[in-house]
Amino acid sequence: MTNKAEARPTIGVIASRYPRTGGNSMLSGIGEQYLLAVEAAGGIPLLIYLSRDAAVIEAHYRRCDGLLFAGGGDIDPLIFGQSPHPKLGTVEPLRDDVELALARRAIEDAKPVLGICRGIQLLNVALGGTLYQDIPSELAESSDHYASAKATGRAHLAHPIVLEPGSWLAARLGTHELPVNSFHHQALCDIAPDLWVTGRAPDGVVEAVEGLGSGFVIGVQCHPEELWESADVRWAQLFDGFVDVARQRALATI
Repeated sequence: MTNKAEARPTIGVIASRYPRTGGNSMLSGIGEQYLLAVEAAGGIPLLIYLSRDAAVIEAHYRRCDGLLFAGGGDIDPLIFGQSPHPKLGTVEPLRDDVELALARRAIEDAKPVLGICRGIQLLNVALGGTLYQDIPSELAESSDHYASAKATGRAHLAHPIVLEPGSWLAARLGTHELPVNSFHHQALCDIAPDLWVTGRAPDGVVEAVEGLGSGFVIGVQCHPEELWESADVRWAQLFDGFVDVARQRALATI
């Protein structure tokens, strides 16, 4: 990835919360690979912990030149007008609240956003779309989209995706088809009006979206933070491009 000499943009990465082993307290954090990918692309990752204090979230938001919405648990289906499916996984109400508010505000402000796994689903819901709550139950002809979790190493390439000609992602990666890892049991269903589907798996499951507005909005269903270093270095260009857009926007607003 490039080592930019210009001012490095700050990329907010929203954290999750985890129970501490053997205790009643919680840990706050996110997978280190997200942070390393942003750092290698020339950005400064800023971990935004989940807080109910609006002033804290506001201060973090103002410091950020772009936002990365990472993987994690399921989004509460009540948010997009559905009852919980029997196969619904763990939901984090506070994370839903914080991320939805940040996503909607960033898109309105044309602040660059990147969504990964849960993140692509979060962007779709934030903009008015819905989700399949459990792929195996709701899409009978689908392939195994949780296959990489059953393999050794998170870089296991489970299936190919096909990217739309003319999409930012296809141009950035230099290809219209490539293999990806896969760790999700949910997927995009009704697509939000302001999103364009730019990638699909062979079974039709949505794997990438891009925004139709003036701002930079990208979502991918795979986990490129686990691929860019060695498994498929083309994914480095996703992070490099995202950070470049955040840098240019930051310079333009000085």
